[in-house]
Amino acid sequence: MGDSAGMSGTEFGLALSVFLACAVEAVEALTIVLAVGTTRSWRSTGAGVGAALVALAAVTAALGPALTALPIGVLRVVVGGLLLIFGLQWLRKAILRASGLKALHDEEEIFEREAHTARAAGAVGAGLDPYSFTIAFKGVLLEGLEVVFIVLTFGANQHHVAIAAAAAGIAVVLVVLAGVVVHAPLARVPENTLKFGVGVMLTSFGMFWGGEGAGARWPGSDGALLVIIPAVVALAVSIVFLLRRRAMVAVGDKAAVGA
Repeated sequence: MGDSAGMSGTEFGLALSVFLACAVEAVEALTIVLAVGTTRSWRSTGAGVGAALVALAAVTAALGPALTALPIGVLRVVVGGLLLIFGLQWLRKAILRASGLKALHDEEEIFEREAHTARAAGAVGAGLDPYSFTIAFKGVLLEGLEVVFIVLTFGANQHHVAIAAAAAGIAVVLVVLAGVVVHAPLARVPENTLKFGVGVMLTSFGMFWGGEGAGARWPGSDGALLVIIPAVVALAVSIVFLLRRRAMVAVGDKAAVGA
């Protein structure tokens, strides 16, 4: 699928999808780390982050070779299925938030909630603070696992794990640097818009690769993505408008009954 002269459209889509997905996950992990570190113990928080990174590296080392060892047809079915699971999950939440049926993800609110819980956890001792370590470890591990699966599934299918890993690394470094500079949660990041875009990309690639693995031959090969992606966008936006309209009708009906 690749092109020897440079990065193909599919590889660019791969890198962009991984970059955006990892940026969103990094923002969420950063909020948890900042909340615990600023209210309790940076040393224990850092230890939790380090332990989580070691665990993620072990998961990557174990799953990477297992995925790439699969026959290409089976690999594409597996990868397509995993991407559809992740993509539809992200897209569903983004649609519900965009339609007003689910509250928008507010990093400042999450930061304040995590900080309040951290303060209420008791005094910080002289040694390792178990609370800071555990919360930082859990936050980074849970967000990181999604990153690992996205990187491995995209990279293994295209035999370009290096491209996927580089995109993920750049995203994480940029988010961490931004967090260090502002020393606060990145509340201005248009997170729901990013999640909407990531959901569209993961769903589209999941359909494309899953179909290929099942034996489908897409017209135009990789060019079919230029039709699949806009079609998924159009469907998702249509669902948002339908849900908004339904919500407005429900509000109007309640107002009429009240009158």
